[in-house]
Amino acid sequence: MSETFVIDPGPRAGVPVAGTNALFPVHRIYCVGRNYAAHAREMGKDPDREPPFFFMKPADAVVTGGADVPYPPGTKDLHHEIELVVALARGGRDIDPAQALDHVFGYAVGVDLTRRDLQQQAKDLARPWDFGKGFDNSAPLTALTPAAELGHPASGAIWLEVNGQRRQSGDLRDMIWSVPESIAFLSRYYELCPGDLIFTGTPAGVGALSRGDKVRGAIEGLAELVFDIL
Repeated sequence: MSETFVIDPGPRAGVPVAGTNALFPVHRIYCVGRNYAAHAREMGKDPDREPPFFFMKPADAVVTGGADVPYPPGTKDLHHEIELVVALARGGRDIDPAQALDHVFGYAVGVDLTRRDLQQQAKDLARPWDFGKGFDNSAPLTALTPAAELGHPASGAIWLEVNGQRRQSGDLRDMIWSVPESIAFLSRYYELCPGDLIFTGTPAGVGALSRGDKVRGAIEGLAELVFDIL
């Protein structure tokens, strides 16, 4: 028997799959914090390898197709963080790192937009980061490129420009925790599901965005991400 909801649940968030008319359905968005040593340093933290930590964004925070991103309310310090995004086709618990990549559908270029002032307030008060990280339109990303076509990138340039000026530059090999390690670690605390996205951390150079800024970022082997801040 089909389920009937008491109100219209609305459309499910989806990400286009490159070269097709298909959408990848988004279940949850997990984000790895401070996964590049240089970024950890610029945030005033010790980059020594320690257990990874994660925060989350709502599934409908995704912005696709190069759509404009409105400057969010409640902040005077919106920041960009360019990241490799991993999309899972299979879920599970206690996934072995050696089998973790078998769960991956594909990859995209994403930006973790952050209301830095609200995040810092939360840190100062020992409160959750939700207001700083999990807001509307906070996860712009490109179409997904299937791993069957791309493979599994473990190295390659990652960069972001604002108004034509390079802000962030690094290499995927600089990740403290690799993609399979992050998947395995997460699966010890959550039952991962098909449709989950994992933002894998950002290199150094994060900075502020203003209305009218044009953002352009890329990862070697993937399509460029381009959007404007309104």
